[in-house]
Amino acid sequence: MKTLALPPQPVRRSVPDVVIATGGGSVEPGEMRARARAFAEPLLAGETTSSGENVLAHADATADILAGIGGSDEIQAAVYLSYASAQLNRPDEVIGKAFGEGFARLAIEASKLERVQQRSRASRQELSGDSEQAGQQTEFVRKMLLAFSRDLRVVLLRLASRLQTLRWCASARKPPSPTLLRESHEVFAPLANRLGIWQIKWELEDLVFRFQEPDTYRLVASLLDEKRVEREQTLELRRSQIESDLRAQGIHASVSGRPKHISSIVRKMRGKGLDFDRVFDVRALRILVQTVVECYTALAWVHQNFTPVPEEFDDYIARPKPNGYQSLHTVVRDVDGRPWEIQIRTQQMHEHAENGVAAHWAYKEAGTKGYAGVSAASDYDAKIAVLRQLLAWERDLSGAAPQHGLFDDRIYVLTPDAAIVELPAGATAVDFAYTVHTELGHRCRGARVDGAMVPLHTPLKNGQTVEVIAAKDGGPSRDWLNPDLHYLASNRARTKVRAWFNAQHTRETVARGRDMVEKLLQREGRTAVSLEHLAGELGFKTPDALFETVGKDELSLRAIETVLRPPAPAPAADEQVLLRKARADKGGRGGVLVVGLDSLLTQPARCCKPAPPDDIAGYVTRGRGVSVHRRDCASFRELQAREPERVIDVGWGTPATGHAPAYPVDVAVEALDRQGLLRDISDVFAREKMNVIGVQTQSVKGWAWMTFTVEVSDTQRLTHVLGQVKDVSGVRTAKRR
Repeated sequence: MKTLALPPQPVRRSVPDVVIATGGGSVEPGEMRARARAFAEPLLAGETTSSGENVLAHADATADILAGIGGSDEIQAAVYLSYASAQLNRPDEVIGKAFGEGFARLAIEASKLERVQQRSRASRQELSGDSEQAGQQTEFVRKMLLAFSRDLRVVLLRLASRLQTLRWCASARKPPSPTLLRESHEVFAPLANRLGIWQIKWELEDLVFRFQEPDTYRLVASLLDEKRVEREQTLELRRSQIESDLRAQGIHASVSGRPKHISSIVRKMRGKGLDFDRVFDVRALRILVQTVVECYTALAWVHQNFTPVPEEFDDYIARPKPNGYQSLHTVVRDVDGRPWEIQIRTQQMHEHAENGVAAHWAYKEAGTKGYAGVSAASDYDAKIAVLRQLLAWERDLSGAAPQHGLFDDRIYVLTPDAAIVELPAGATAVDFAYTVHTELGHRCRGARVDGAMVPLHTPLKNGQTVEVIAAKDGGPSRDWLNPDLHYLASNRARTKVRAWFNAQHTRETVARGRDMVEKLLQREGRTAVSLEHLAGELGFKTPDALFETVGKDELSLRAIETVLRPPAPAPAADEQVLLRKARADKGGRGGVLVVGLDSLLTQPARCCKPAPPDDIAGYVTRGRGVSVHRRDCASFRELQAREPERVIDVGWGTPATGHAPAYPVDVAVEALDRQGLLRDISDVFAREKMNVIGVQTQSVKGWAWMTFTVEVSDTQRLTHVLGQVKDVSGVRTAKRR
């Protein structure tokens, strides 16, 4: 015995002899199912489904389910052809020749969807420990089901097939896999509910509940059976009484008992906190009449002869449910106070309630007359009615906004491990690779689709299995960004390709800048200098930021030379005194006095650039006089810790001329980069008559970092100016370094 648990590439058979006998001529509709079964029987002999059921028997039962809900003879025939297509080498040609192209497409799509779901369940079984990923894959199964619904009959075939699988497992006492139960509960039962196919919906829910909670199911079933005789006697008495009384009023009514389903009983019991007796004591009747007017006339009679429960009345005729369901629901109490659930509807409403929009699935064969009492003005109206229900069902489960859903042109393909991947319509293997992993996309060099090599720009289709052939290293091709070559349909993939090329450009720019700086260091004989220190001196956070700016020609090498070259040698001691006095006489930039000494050479430290009224201290250098630092300067604290004996007290003096000297200080500005930013900040300094003697800028990913060197005589005034700089549009911070 072979199994239909299909491998990635199922074994195909040649055309059986029966195909020759069938021919390709016209066939009476009533004969189509018999022809399709005769065609499929030799192909399916001895085959079993993944659950262990004989495939031909499964197809027979599935076709019977479709017949029971009003499915046409053609849809029933498609069941056999879908299973047969998996066994043929060229199913499109063989089935198309024997039954027509429409049947071939339907059979192949249904077979493909079943294989996809089988492989996806196997993948989700492996992810059972990861509830988030397993839930995402279940969501993708639902979306894939919708994607295949462009031939709407495919979804109906899968609904009937799933119901038969659960029926067989129940009769064979063979529990289905947890993933199949979850899929039945979270995908197929809600779909049947949305389409209004109550027969399938309730039975799916009952069967799933039977397998998930067998003890509770058996308990409820036994309690129902214990009260069956009493309940049926009471029900029959009340049914016949209401039917005869209504007919006496001139209302042609048919009254019947309404079955209660175990899963709904348990939900009601748990949801309302009721015990078993209170749930089972509720009787349920259904009244079928001819017209809508008779519905309300019957309702009036019921409320006149029984005591209505006001909060338990629903008018689904005036306000139908989203899936088109219409009926009057009421709960009344008889003279003994026992509650009765009563539904009132027309025969046409009842047919729709039982079979939902299933009658529309054969819209091509139905024409305007429809099936099972449900009519459609045109093929277009029938298709749109079903599509609206599918779209609404997707929104119900996903919470998506109305503009998103079935019409979004999405496709669903599989990885070699049967994980489902969602892609935009027209997506290629390159899109697929980037969706799976960015690095896989960068290294993508080829692809196999359903085992066959295809060009990278080949559009993918629903249900295909995609395997990416990747190089060990390397990057994307610039051709992928050419819209005329159709390599990419996903905006996300395009963004990742552009980011890779931008990063490559940045690396090349950094390498160019590094080469220029290293050559400069060699010329200056300063190869031992710390690159981190050099970058910090120039106002950059990292050496790479410095190299990138140099590589962009936004910072000249002359600025680096200025930092690298040491100041001129200090004059002799006697000359120092003379120079110091001469500068003071000229009203120069003096103003720092060394405590206890007079006219000692001083110079502001370049690391912190002190200015009045900063708290300052002096450090006696070797041959360059006293270097004046701010006391909070990190470099000074390091010098003080290393050589405390060289630290001396200094203070701000008053120049002999009475004219306050100007001191250079650095101001750091961080802002959103925009056109005119540098101009607007410079205008603030100019307006405040503050001389700018140097500017360094760099821009990265939309942010600008600027260092302004300005001359000030008093840093307290600088605080006021920085407040105005912060008010410039886009500036985030402005502070003294």
